Amino acid sequence: MKVLQLIDSLEAGGAERMAVNIANIMVDHTQGSFLCATRAEGILFNAIDNRVGYLFLNKKNKLDVRAIRTLMRFVKDNNIDVIHAHSTSFFLATIIKMFNKNVKIVWHDHYGNSEFLQQRKHKVLQFCSIYFSHVISVNQTLKQWSESHLNCKKVSYISNFVVNEKTNDKVTQLEGESGYRIVCLANLRPQKDHFTLLKAFNDIVKEQPKWTLHLVGKDFEDDYSIGIKQAIQDLNLNTSVFIYGSKKDVQYILSQAEIGVLSSKSEGLPLSLLEYGLASLAVVATNVGNCDEVINNDKVGILVEANNYVTLKKGLLCFIENIEIRKKSASELHQRIVNEFSSNQISKKLVDIYSNI
Repeated sequence: MKVLQLIDSLEAGGAERMAVNIANIMVDHTQGSFLCATRAEGILFNAIDNRVGYLFLNKKNKLDVRAIRTLMRFVKDNNIDVIHAHSTSFFLATIIKMFNKNVKIVWHDHYGNSEFLQQRKHKVLQFCSIYFSHVISVNQTLKQWSESHLNCKKVSYISNFVVNEKTNDKVTQLEGESGYRIVCLANLRPQKDHFTLLKAFNDIVKEQPKWTLHLVGKDFEDDYSIGIKQAIQDLNLNTSVFIYGSKKDVQYILSQAEIGVLSSKSEGLPLSLLEYGLASLAVVATNVGNCDEVINNDKVGILVEANNYVTLKKGLLCFIENIEIRKKSASELHQRIVNEFSSNQISKKLVDIYSNI
């Protein structure tokens, strides 16, 4: 069995990380593991195992004939049995399926705005789902949505998972004093609601001036990004809040922090939480998507209401002011991630899905 992961880009997003992670672990569980980035490469290119067959299409539009032909030839030449399409790459996978009846499609739904599914546009997806053999959803809400709205009878919930980075890069040195750092690993997008986080931290730093906040994630240099930078200026947080952009050495960055935070308005199952846990950070996160599954309903972290800077502030202060509670929570979350969200657990489920279709 040979499986191709299909993803739009290799930028440092959750869906992109999962596509790379799955391609890497499938090397040891299939006859051939492949990955295709359709529109853009990115920072995750260096994370691809050298045993994974790789293709970059440089697709310019939805119906780029050259790109479609290139992928059709790649699938045929490598005798690929399954295309595991992530997020919006389902459309290209469907075109390939129309010309190659033998290939099977598994679609992986990473939709981050699962709190606002009523706004989701899905007519094209609904049509394409006729050609899907299986749908994988990253949380139960998305699973129920797929079962109600798509034309594919086989739908599974499989959680995201985390793997140890093989890179030993230690490049990014965080600002601020060791032992007093909070990190937010999230691309600068409205869904992540950095403004509520900044408002909460602005109150915190007045009580705890040693603490610093570190924003790590892709900067799209758009209105949202400009607004964040302006808010930092307006709140006089220039010496307490730092923006780094996308980074390769995520595990090294996390090793320099004490607390990991997510202030999102909506999520699927955020990979950031799993990475925080793997790095043994104490975690404060908004109770959206499947964050409660990771945090285990406040047992191994603190869940707070979304879009509420007061509860977010209280959650962060709980860990800031109580070192023993912080260390205990971090240790218990780390053990939970190792036991429940490891690649060993997920690889078995994926192989079963691939085999059964």
